[in-house]
Amino acid sequence: MKEKSEESPPRRVNFEDPATVKLLFGENDAHLKLIEKSLGVRIHARGNTIALSGDPINVGLAEKVLTELYDILRRGHPLYPNDVVSAVRILSGNHSAKLKDIFLDTVFISARRRFITPKSLAQKRYIDAIRAHDIVFSIGPAGTGKTYLAMAMGVASLTKKEVDRIILTRPAVEAGEKLGFLPGDLLEKVNPYLRPLYDALHDMMDFETASRMLEKGVIEVAPLAFMRGRTLNDSFVILDEAQNTTSEQMKMFLTRLGYGSKAVITGDVTQIDLPTGKMSGLIEARNILQGIEGIHFSFFTEIDVVRHPLVQDIIRAYESQAAKKNAAAFSLPLYGGEGKEEGGD
Repeated sequence: MKEKSEESPPRRVNFEDPATVKLLFGENDAHLKLIEKSLGVRIHARGNTIALSGDPINVGLAEKVLTELYDILRRGHPLYPNDVVSAVRILSGNHSAKLKDIFLDTVFISARRRFITPKSLAQKRYIDAIRAHDIVFSIGPAGTGKTYLAMAMGVASLTKKEVDRIILTRPAVEAGEKLGFLPGDLLEKVNPYLRPLYDALHDMMDFETASRMLEKGVIEVAPLAFMRGRTLNDSFVILDEAQNTTSEQMKMFLTRLGYGSKAVITGDVTQIDLPTGKMSGLIEARNILQGIEGIHFSFFTEIDVVRHPLVQDIIRAYESQAAKKNAAAFSLPLYGGEGKEEGGD
């Protein structure tokens, strides 16, 4: 029988600045409770001092999380509950990581004065890749910040006058309801497909500013089909939901890029809505474009999900089920020359 890990005497940590300590602990010690729940340790706070007890390894990790977050607060950066959760996740995966190198890399400050920064090592590498490359593919599950961070980088580039405009696009793939039966003209029909891009945009800037830029064409939100025949110079272009592009659409999009432009292509290859037998343009691009100088591929996993903690568990459960189905499919004999469907991953 495996012996239970013995607890060491409580480890005490003292912080100097009372005002910073108040922010570190959170309202009603909410931040400390998050760390306790995440790491299975006990934290007793008294004044500017905390006592940590529990498994020695987790106690050491909790101390590192708190001391690094304290240092970030002292540098003027705000701290939110999701930052605490992200800090625990980052340092649990890589004890040598430096939180300040990630959290203090401010991409943009939104209209609500919210600091938009990376929340994981993968997000930090993604941001650095966008800065260094003209074409970046971002592939991973929902909730990993692929589109949101790309949008923040685009708005930041526009604010710094590094580009003249932002173009946001995604394929309008029918999912259960035929476009022809929806009311309105073509643009009104596809508008629901573009709603998530508008939502992210309005989270970056106030409604009036966004509306004014949309009216002037400084920011353009359009279905992918509207990109055909254009040359996009001095633009920051984001293609969202790229797993639903066909091979032809992806090639068309990539060849629109002009001088002084950047393109970020985001998608989740586990959520393809194309008809059976259609190859996803994102999967094909991943297979044939890796290794080309100037093009970078960033990959995310469920570990990088920055939504509700249950989202990670949901993604793992679906991936496990998919793996079981694939294993069962490959264990059966194939008849008539049929094999794995094209477009799967």
